[in-house]
Amino acid sequence: MSNIKIQGNASGAGTTTLQSANTSSSVTATLPDLSSNFSLGFLNAPISSTTTNIAITDVGKVISLSAGITVPSGAGFAAGDVVSLYNNTTGNLTITCSAVTSRIAGNNSTVTSATLATRGVATVLFISATECVITGNVS
Repeated sequence: MSNIKIQGNASGAGTTTLQSANTSSSVTATLPDLSSNFSLGFLNAPISSTTTNIAITDVGKVISLSAGITVPSGAGFAAGDVVSLYNNTTGNLTITCSAVTSRIAGNNSTVTSATLATRGVATVLFISATECVITGNVS
């Protein structure tokens, strides 16, 4: 989640600084600033070209899959990292879980793989560097 810091007085006058927690970008503007057209952080989910192993560079992106994929261990993920997966095929795909602890949301059992349904969407949420939860059209 992005942190937004707004400074100014109650009348809306003053200097405002907006900074995204996920990027190094920031914007400072004097209020009221009705003419500026600026944005911070992701306004969409970029598509990743990853094909075999989810990587740290995929955080905040969607991977469009044509084959199964692996959630690797020791790849440098941190708590709060999120990667979305889209099954762009007419059959089920396997998400292989090499992370130390992987779970399907709503289930306390650990898993070594999950099945992503045809044209399904899943999100891999890292709870820590060694634990993830997979949500969505998975079993």
